[in-house]
Amino acid sequence: MSKHIVINKSNGERSCGCFKRCGGCQLDKPYAEQLEWKQAKAERMLSRFCKVRPIISMEIPYNYRNKVQTVYKVNGSRRIISGIYQSSGHSMTATDDCFLEDENAQAIVKTLKELMVSFKILPYNPDSGQGLLKHTLIRVARSTGELMLVLVTASPIFPAKKNFVRAITQKHPCITTIVQNINKGNVPLTLGDRNIIMYGNGYITDELCGCRFKVSPHSFYQVNPIQTEKLYSEAIKAAGIKEGDRVIDAYCGTGTIGIIAAKNGADVAGVELNPAAVKDAVSNAKLNGLHNITFYNEDAGDFMIKLAGAGESCDTVFLDPPRAGTTEAFISSLSQLKPEKIVYVSCKLETLTRDLKLFTAAGYKAKFIQPVDMFPHTNHVETVVLLSREFAGTK
Repeated sequence: MSKHIVINKSNGERSCGCFKRCGGCQLDKPYAEQLEWKQAKAERMLSRFCKVRPIISMEIPYNYRNKVQTVYKVNGSRRIISGIYQSSGHSMTATDDCFLEDENAQAIVKTLKELMVSFKILPYNPDSGQGLLKHTLIRVARSTGELMLVLVTASPIFPAKKNFVRAITQKHPCITTIVQNINKGNVPLTLGDRNIIMYGNGYITDELCGCRFKVSPHSFYQVNPIQTEKLYSEAIKAAGIKEGDRVIDAYCGTGTIGIIAAKNGADVAGVELNPAAVKDAVSNAKLNGLHNITFYNEDAGDFMIKLAGAGESCDTVFLDPPRAGTTEAFISSLSQLKPEKIVYVSCKLETLTRDLKLFTAAGYKAKFIQPVDMFPHTNHVETVVLLSREFAGTK
């Protein structure tokens, strides 16, 4: 049994010995109690807008993270150890058995430490500037079984590269692609701009809600695919998508929600400010053979103001902003476009509460609030909210 994870044989619950040192988890209590805590918080903050539905739980709330980032260092005994950065800073917590991380990824990390010794590859030391491997990123496609290993290095020179690739793939045939990412900066757990494909095609392909998505080293992709499918299904259901509906997917990222809406028959415009994400979104639309979705590399608020000025309209707007939520300017632009429905996918209750007050003042009323437990053992709550236009003054 792992030295950091204790399993209660009577109910299968796990507790982690790194809980106080790591900070990756914030809730150290039985899963049923976590759900009660999250439900109570959602109701306390959101019930003023409309009834909050029971939170959608995860059947097996462990080893769900399909994105695993690991740092390495040489300890006082001159052994290479691995772990994660503490959430409060850049100190490393040594662990190789986090119960949130994909189990194949954890096995690969253990092998990597052995191979680093065999191939004389040292972890990068930010204080001395010596060493090669800064960190690793492993991404797993649960639906297809494809797995990508990203080796983030300080230099493009990788000793005995072919032999290293052969050794790791022989031990772990689940690896379908290996990418070396060159990062000469000093910010921890970031990727550089340059990728060198060492094995495979440089990306993996996953499936969500009947659609396929390419995931590259830099792609934004939800880390819990099981709950993501539930979350997006709730968002599409809340919107009541029909054939020919005109939809805007604001903050569209790599196009996930918009592509699923297009697959359900909507005519979709996806809007995203990040050009790399837009490039991925276009590629994903082609991968799914969709011709009823177009992506725009623009600010979403400016885009909607432009549409309203041209006399255009839409039926539904999806928005899935970062934790900071949306802005008053964005909500003002929505008021000018006057969509019948808004589906807000939020990852932070505090900013969602703030934004719902602004939407209410703009003439929209919450009709459906559905929390989803995307991140068991953390205090985060993902929420889908359906808003509709309420009074004649908004028409």
